[in-house]
Amino acid sequence: MTAVIRVGTRGSALAMAQTRQISERIAKAAGAEIELVPITTQGDTSRASLASIGGTGVFAAALREALLAGECDLVVHSLKDLPTAEHEGLRLGAVPKRVDARDVLCARDGLTLATLPEGARVGTGSPRRIAQLGAARPDVVAVDLRGNIDTRLGRVFGGDPSTGSGQRLDAVVLAAAGLGRIGRLDAATDHLSLDDWPTAPGQGALAIEVRRERGGPDLERALEAIDHAATRATVLAERLVLAGLEAGCAAPVGATAFLEDELLFLTASVYSADGTRRLTSSHAATPESRSAADLADAARDVADRVVDELLGNGAADLVPPEEQP
Repeated sequence: MTAVIRVGTRGSALAMAQTRQISERIAKAAGAEIELVPITTQGDTSRASLASIGGTGVFAAALREALLAGECDLVVHSLKDLPTAEHEGLRLGAVPKRVDARDVLCARDGLTLATLPEGARVGTGSPRRIAQLGAARPDVVAVDLRGNIDTRLGRVFGGDPSTGSGQRLDAVVLAAAGLGRIGRLDAATDHLSLDDWPTAPGQGALAIEVRRERGGPDLERALEAIDHAATRATVLAERLVLAGLEAGCAAPVGATAFLEDELLFLTASVYSADGTRRLTSSHAATPESRSAADLADAARDVADRVVDELLGNGAADLVPPEEQP
């Protein structure tokens, strides 16, 4: 009898799309059938701002509860939604290869960030993106915005009235990875450079979380097959910045790490809420080898130095403390 692996996921179109993509790879590697288990989270049902309901960690809580309760065998998260603190009953089973980590602007009339008119209304629910808008274009107005991708795009481009409720916006800021996973990158009018516009730690990457005790050999083989060592190391470095700053995953912090020429580079920026202040630190580390353990050591080394420099320059005054679950 073919084994069945139950995969927990949020029920949004984006979450289901990215979970199906990962599930196909797990099924092939494990020689198993997949059963998707949709789970509703507080972040999906509440229309309040992310900051007021505890940051993006609210998307992970219900998935973790279902995993611990045995309702599924693994869960798929957008890595940027996952709290940085380790969970005593769970482990990060795999981090698949990352896709585009950039943010994009989706604007009417093909506008870019530079060509938005003064007073343009730009929708986003992210404190980081609000701060970055304030830094780059203090003459535009950031409008708090929640909802799925179609709902947000509907505020700019219209279309289905049910997805375009509320006053029309000139643009929204979204993750390139999310648009790509549901086939909507055509809506992007400006790709924002990571050099000028660093994104959330872990953006563009997915996280496969499992219970701490080892699963069956089929599941463990599948996790090993889809894990990407370079991605795991770079997102570890980025997430260690958040942890070191004791900031929540909705804090106005952007981080970018990458491997190049045998070096692991990390740059992180911390913003004031209105974007009028920005602190940035960049460092590099040399991994002893490309083994997972050596890459992780390099990630910790470079993150420690970035955090120390940011804190030394006053970053603690800019970021709110992380909400405890």
